[in-house]
Amino acid sequence: MVVGILKLELYLPIPQSLKEKRSIVKRVLGRIRVRFPISAAEVDHFDLWQRSMLGIVMVDQNEADIHTVFTKLEKEVIESAEVEISNRKVEFQHF
Repeated sequence: MVVGILKLELYLPIPQSLKEKRSIVKRVLGRIRVRFPISAAEVDHFDLWQRSMLGIVMVDQNEADIHTVFTKLEKEVIESAEVEISNRKVEFQHF
């Protein structure tokens, strides 16, 4: 069993308040949860208007499948046009 962990640091140029930021993050999380077999949540930068950190996890039998899903997921996030990925970190745990 392999657990893939993806951390995406996002820059949000649009929000002028925490309420606007939460709305955008909620839309992004909802979209990727529906389209990909992952678990995801905002995990850091809760009180900053224009930054967010998403934690995304996927479990599979091999690393290559997880990597493929993470690549497609990142492309989906970038195409949303509401956020930019400023940093990413991928980690795999083998059990």
